[in-house]
Amino acid sequence: MRGPGRDAAGGGTGSRGTGRESAAAPRWIAGVDIGGTNLRAGLIPFEGGVPGVVRRERTRPERGPADVVARVADMLRSAAGEVGRGEVAGIGVGCPGPLDRKAGVVLETPNLGWRNVPLRDLVAEATGLPVTVDNDANCAAYGEWWQGAGKGADRLIGLTLGTGIGGGIVIGGEIYRGASDAAGEVGHMSVDFAGRLCACGSRGCVEAYASGPGIAARAVEGLTEAGDSRLAEIALNGSGRVTARAVCEAALRGDAYSRGILTETARILAVAVANLVNLLSPDVIVVAGGVTAAGEYLFGPLGEEVRRRAFPSAVAACRIVPSEIPDTAGMIGAAGVFKRTVYGGA
Repeated sequence: MRGPGRDAAGGGTGSRGTGRESAAAPRWIAGVDIGGTNLRAGLIPFEGGVPGVVRRERTRPERGPADVVARVADMLRSAAGEVGRGEVAGIGVGCPGPLDRKAGVVLETPNLGWRNVPLRDLVAEATGLPVTVDNDANCAAYGEWWQGAGKGADRLIGLTLGTGIGGGIVIGGEIYRGASDAAGEVGHMSVDFAGRLCACGSRGCVEAYASGPGIAARAVEGLTEAGDSRLAEIALNGSGRVTARAVCEAALRGDAYSRGILTETARILAVAVANLVNLLSPDVIVVAGGVTAAGEYLFGPLGEEVRRRAFPSAVAACRIVPSEIPDTAGMIGAAGVFKRTVYGGA
């Protein structure tokens, strides 16, 4: 891979470029999305659009950050080799937080088990390219604003339902990060102050109920009393265990118990979404993640409960929609964050 050198990202600090670099804009930006379960890396056209090449692997965070970084570097070298032409400007990385974005350090992330990892510098050293690092959910939200379901919206909130629940806020084309880079942690909004224990150590977080593992755990708890539910059969024909994906599949096949789990999930999620609608009055809320495959079994009760809980004027001004780029939003957004940081503009 070739690039403009680490100075293009302020020596790797992620400082804003002067715009001088855009006079000779390269063809590609590399985007990396490090999730609790899946790792994605690929090349995004400099002006945005469909990724040229995408690589996917299991994250395997238990092997440690050095292993993940080495595999990211291999994935990007493979992707660049397949494209075969054009320079790569640099790499945008999305990773669960909290992060010290300016230092490029992962401070702590429950879903990876990492603490004080200098991720930006590790990736830069492994690839020889300038790197920016941002929260993975911020990147997913930015990807939806830049190229997806919320393209061009003035005020967007992105929610990603996966191993955890990530959130990102984009206002006027800029990610809102707050005073500590920790803004947008929607998954840790409380929906029950004495509720389920969350991976973050708190109780009652929406993530403990409506993330993939949260949905699966709730489904398992009631399955023995579910009578003729086909969920267990569908799970055995798949991974052998109950997952959120299995719940969605069973619901789509007409399983009443699984549809009930999704309805309950939607209503729990709606408590957090209604609070966001009342607080920020966004133009659009984009929901991503495997559970969105349930379609109206999720979005129907979600919209109904938000309308019941939030102010009518704010609800009327807000669309709640599924992602248009669900598999690559984080990767595209990470590349977009690099572009905005180094070159300015969208």
